[in-house]
Amino acid sequence: MLSLPQSVTELLQALVRIPSVNPDGDPGTEFIGEKACAEYVGEFLKASGAAVVLEEILPDRPNVIGRYPTNASSDGAAKKKIVFAPHTDTVGVVGMIVEPFGGELRDGKVWGRGASDTKGPMAAMLWALHELHSTGELAALPVEVHFAGFMSEETAQHGSRHFAEKHGAEYAFGIIGEPTGLETVFKHKGCLWADIETFGVAVHGSRPELGENAILRMARLIKALDGEFRGQLAEAGGEDAWLGKTTLSLGMIRGGSRPNITADHCVLTVDIRFTPDLHRQGGPLALLEAFVAAHDETARVTPRMKPQPCLDTPEEDVFVQKLVAAGAPLGGAPWVCDAAFLAQGGVPSVAIGPGTIAQAHTIDEHISVADLEDGVRFFKAWLRSLAE
Repeated sequence: MLSLPQSVTELLQALVRIPSVNPDGDPGTEFIGEKACAEYVGEFLKASGAAVVLEEILPDRPNVIGRYPTNASSDGAAKKKIVFAPHTDTVGVVGMIVEPFGGELRDGKVWGRGASDTKGPMAAMLWALHELHSTGELAALPVEVHFAGFMSEETAQHGSRHFAEKHGAEYAFGIIGEPTGLETVFKHKGCLWADIETFGVAVHGSRPELGENAILRMARLIKALDGEFRGQLAEAGGEDAWLGKTTLSLGMIRGGSRPNITADHCVLTVDIRFTPDLHRQGGPLALLEAFVAAHDETARVTPRMKPQPCLDTPEEDVFVQKLVAAGAPLGGAPWVCDAAFLAQGGVPSVAIGPGTIAQAHTIDEHISVADLEDGVRFFKAWLRSLAE
């Protein structure tokens, strides 16, 4: 039986001290995967009154789901269900200048990987639910409240995708935990990562005129992408009042095998963040493919993964309006999160939580205790407002 932490700060410290690094990319530690964190969250949920299930999505990488009991409604009708849903994984720890899993409390802040993104918002959600359950207020609400901790948000979003497919039909609203400064992020851009490959003919580096250099082909293509295509994307996607225009980032490039061999292959990886308007037109992939083909008919475009959808929850949604009325103004974001996958599965969703996205993924990641406690107060106030 878990010995409950005595405050939201102690809860966050415990969460930070459990490594849950996403294994993709360069984790910077051997302690990868979300299982230990999900198990701890599950024990906390059980100790605070919820029925808990761990659903393994990938080997040793489960979602953790807690369902709090609820009283029957006065009219006998089934209550709408809402879910609080932060993610349990973090990015890697390479280059950190604070102890990644120390959970140190210093200068009024908790330090370590995930303190901001998104174990801080998760702790605030869990503590608010724990306190409201302990007073009986949670069960008396006109909604049934659940919690879901998603694995794999930092890469591929397997956790939220699975939850939306398996459980989405149950829920009327989703509250994704992210460090938004307690703004209600109801819109965010979609994301496409794609590899663009150019091809050449390898010859000895002393006679480059006898071959075809894939790097030079890519250089010409980069110039066109950075100029003409950037403008084409911005025009096609329009300017969203909350999100601005569709953007293009040229993120990685690699080519060639040796200095004395002309490069027969070069690959550029691009990151396109697109507006809901461009999403409704089918997204940016077809535009990218057509543009590349027009400039180099031998080049190839390959998405790295399925494009991540935009979030575009109606601001008129009753739960959204309750968030705004409780003091969380509307906001938009250029980043992507699990909210889009719940929304795609039919669950109107937003992202909200204490802390700032500016501290996410940093070498000295932290969250202030004041922000953490504000998050607890806000989530409790919002839930109580649902009964009004």
